[in-house]
Amino acid sequence: MKRILAATGLSLSLALTAATPGLAEVESKDPLKLTLHDWTGQLLTTNIMAEVLKKAGYNVELVQADYIAQFAGLKTGDLHVAMEIWETTGRDAMDEATATGNVVNAGETGMQAIEEWWYPSYMKEECPGLPDWKALNDCAEAFSTPETAPMGRYLGGPVTWGGFDDERVEALELDFEVVHAGTDAALFAELESAYQRKAPIMLWVYAPHWAPAKFEGEWVEFPAYTAECYNDPSWGTNPNAAYDCGKPRGPIWKVTWVGVKDKWPGAYKAIEAFNVSNDEMSAMISAVDLDKRPLEEVVAEWMTANESRWQSWIQ
Repeated sequence: MKRILAATGLSLSLALTAATPGLAEVESKDPLKLTLHDWTGQLLTTNIMAEVLKKAGYNVELVQADYIAQFAGLKTGDLHVAMEIWETTGRDAMDEATATGNVVNAGETGMQAIEEWWYPSYMKEECPGLPDWKALNDCAEAFSTPETAPMGRYLGGPVTWGGFDDERVEALELDFEVVHAGTDAALFAELESAYQRKAPIMLWVYAPHWAPAKFEGEWVEFPAYTAECYNDPSWGTNPNAAYDCGKPRGPIWKVTWVGVKDKWPGAYKAIEAFNVSNDEMSAMISAVDLDKRPLEEVVAEWMTANESRWQSWIQ
């Protein structure tokens, strides 16, 4: 009986191998580990990339990892691919990692990132000097809660996202208390609740995302980011502190462990080729977060609608 089962298993394995496009070209059957984080867009990009690589015959493993802390695993090769490193919050960690020679920048995803303090337009009645950051202290109490009054409350993203908001408040001497949301979902649930009640709120909002399209509001205009702002305390309005400016804006990048290019060169080529737009991603995030559709269903729909596109990535 064991021999029959073994033979059946072998036949099934051979049949699956023959039916899987591109498997003959797969350079290694070792698992290719892609990292998952804690926001919907990143889960979408990573699952799309994973499905494309599976179509090419690669053995893909999805691994939960912190956004910034993941670079330790990417340097050692314990993790292999990170599909979203935002210019706004991850550039310093990415540059440090690539400088070691152990991590490779695999190019832009096609998405352009904004992450900044944001408020609903109805709050301009309480703080007409906005979006200029200098107006914040004049109306900090208008953004307060019972827990922070008379200080304003700024609802930041999860601590693992980075972003230097605590340092920014200190450097710009803002009369605001930073409170970090526990999750991406909690962050936007609070925005939804506040907006419906026309309640005061100042929070971290990012794009691509559905929130800037669904809700009318503005990003605060801080002094424009420069590298010196983050690295040279003498730069800017506070000569004794760094981070006295806004967050950078720019591309969302893909990175890999340096060994991916040698061990899975076909996969690396596909990762380099991966490209989606802000509009595509915002629509998919809306489908998951607002329409409550299963993420797997949204990914499958994208794969079906874009077959010729992703097929070109793995040819």
